Amino acid sequence: MDYFLQNFPQQLVNGLEAGSLYALIALGYTLIYGILEMLNFAHGDVYMVGAFLAAGAAGVFVHNEVAAVPAGLAVALMMVVAMGGAGLLGVGIERVAYRPLRNANRLAPLITAIGVSLFLESAVQVWVSPAPVLVPSNALVPQTVFHVGTVVTPLTGVMLFVVAVALMVALDAFVFRTRFGSAMRATAQDREAATFMGIDVDRVIMVTFFLASALAGMGGVLFGLRYASVDFFMGYLLGIKAFTAAVIGGIGNIRGAMVGGLLLGVLESLVGGFISSQFQDSFVFLALITVLLIRPQGLFGQPLADRA
Repeated sequence: MDYFLQNFPQQLVNGLEAGSLYALIALGYTLIYGILEMLNFAHGDVYMVGAFLAAGAAGVFVHNEVAAVPAGLAVALMMVVAMGGAGLLGVGIERVAYRPLRNANRLAPLITAIGVSLFLESAVQVWVSPAPVLVPSNALVPQTVFHVGTVVTPLTGVMLFVVAVALMVALDAFVFRTRFGSAMRATAQDREAATFMGIDVDRVIMVTFFLASALAGMGGVLFGLRYASVDFFMGYLLGIKAFTAAVIGGIGNIRGAMVGGLLLGVLESLVGGFISSQFQDSFVFLALITVLLIRPQGLFGQPLADRA
């Protein structure tokens, strides 16, 4: 019992750190599903591409002998490059791969998403690097370590949590408190009725893909700064866990994705810290099965009305 009480705060902090990343990626899944009712299984690999864009930008800015860039500006430019590049990639994927199948059988977009995922992984592996790529985070962010009681966490871990939560709150405000957010919610509720009301549905979907992918790109930046390494396969498992978080929270519900991601991160950390790291993934998916059995619509999802 003493061991549990002594180590619980550290595992909780570790879980919130990982969970904030899961939640950031889960928002992309839930945004796109909310608008199109489509599972974009390529989203985890958009996050991976964002991480590589950030790593490439960091390498240019840090090792530029001609024009040295201050660390703070370099990090800001990394964010612009990663979020902008990932956002444009998401828009391109929607335009080329998903829009032609918008009215097709639901299985067709799902298979296409898996194909896009495999293509992105293979493209980065062949054209960039099959080996992990280092991110010079020690030259970009102070390697400060915070000690609060028995809890120890680096500055990059605090940054990951704070920035991710700030972005999640900003997205929530955008969707629920702006005119364009109202258009997004109207499109999610009934695309045909939204069109009759004068809403440009194609534009709403394009912006939704850009926002979801840009958040994934920011997740790639934060991961690179925290762990100083990225690889072409990093989006696969994290994408599955983020999707699991979105389903647990209630897919299509923004706040549910936030809570689901944080809960999943904490559960994973507690299992790894007090049971065994070998069972982390097992408990993650056991939690998913349990939630679906008890509450199929997720923690924050709305139950579907029975049809007459």
